[in-house]
Amino acid sequence: MKKILLKDSPKARILIRAANWVGDAVMTTPVVRALRKNYPQAHITLLAKPWVIPVYENNPYLDEIMVYDNEGRHTRGMGTLRLARDIRDRGFDLAILLQNAFEAALLALLAKIPERVGYNTDARTLLLNRSVRLDPALKKKHLIDYYIGILEGAGLKSDGRTQDLFISDRDSHFAEQMLQEKGLGQDRPVMGINPGATGGTAKRWFPERYAELCRLLASRYQTKILVFGGPADHDLGERISALAPGACVNVAGKTGLAQAFALINACDLFVTNDSGLMHAAAALGIHQVALIGSTDPVATAPFSDRSVMVRVPVPCSPCLKKECPDDHQCMDLIRVDRVFQICKTILDPKTSTPVSGE
Repeated sequence: MKKILLKDSPKARILIRAANWVGDAVMTTPVVRALRKNYPQAHITLLAKPWVIPVYENNPYLDEIMVYDNEGRHTRGMGTLRLARDIRDRGFDLAILLQNAFEAALLALLAKIPERVGYNTDARTLLLNRSVRLDPALKKKHLIDYYIGILEGAGLKSDGRTQDLFISDRDSHFAEQMLQEKGLGQDRPVMGINPGATGGTAKRWFPERYAELCRLLASRYQTKILVFGGPADHDLGERISALAPGACVNVAGKTGLAQAFALINACDLFVTNDSGLMHAAAALGIHQVALIGSTDPVATAPFSDRSVMVRVPVPCSPCLKKECPDDHQCMDLIRVDRVFQICKTILDPKTSTPVSGE
């Protein structure tokens, strides 16, 4: 592919089409930073659906966030044409399509953006005048490398693999206030669990085991454990709290995503399934234990040296299925005592024997 012809200047306008899932969005942040370093003077706008905007909200490498209002003004059909017109009215010179779908390329074409860059997948080649060939080797690497490959394939420089997640002062204050109200912190570690995961139950460790882990942690460290999650996870948090009386504080569904990021940032330990919050904790550099079963332990692993990935290899894993059709062995073989020992190793490194994640 020939090098992108867009010249860096205050008049240059660039559109980034964001990924649609929170975890994927976090893993695209190295691309956002790299694009800014390639075009320090340009005006960079990010187009994102509402639920992933908190990932980018406080990012200093962006000038503007444009909302893809898919349940309102931009609902599929006529809304797609309205979105294309809204994009066209901003006069973008270059589109970087991190969202790997036919629609993303079609919107860029309809918006008459002269430079349209993305992978040559999903029958998009004719819609992209800067089509990047997808190297099959990237499918065997981390998703961060997959996203960086779009820039490098277009002749732009990358800027490492470090992920960015920025917490506002307002959300940090919210987290401090909540911890104070719940009597958490001070001279005791702040801990959280994230028992939910979008896209089915296959990625989830069992509620009974999370509850048992919370009982053990609460007893050892004389504190309570925050239970994270969205509104759909509130009942799951209540169930775990009931199974571990007095050991949990259920905040699932009681915070916005940006507030959840701030609470995770205040944690000394975070135990989680493969999820968007797992990737947020990795980006924030929080010590975490990630319980991995049905998902790819390479492509979507938490990218942080402070993350311990706990996984028991079984013949059917990774299956990448939403629901386990069998006995959920990949999660069943992850025992509470093993996870508890790893947690102790993180919280009490001087007095605990190191435990391997696999």
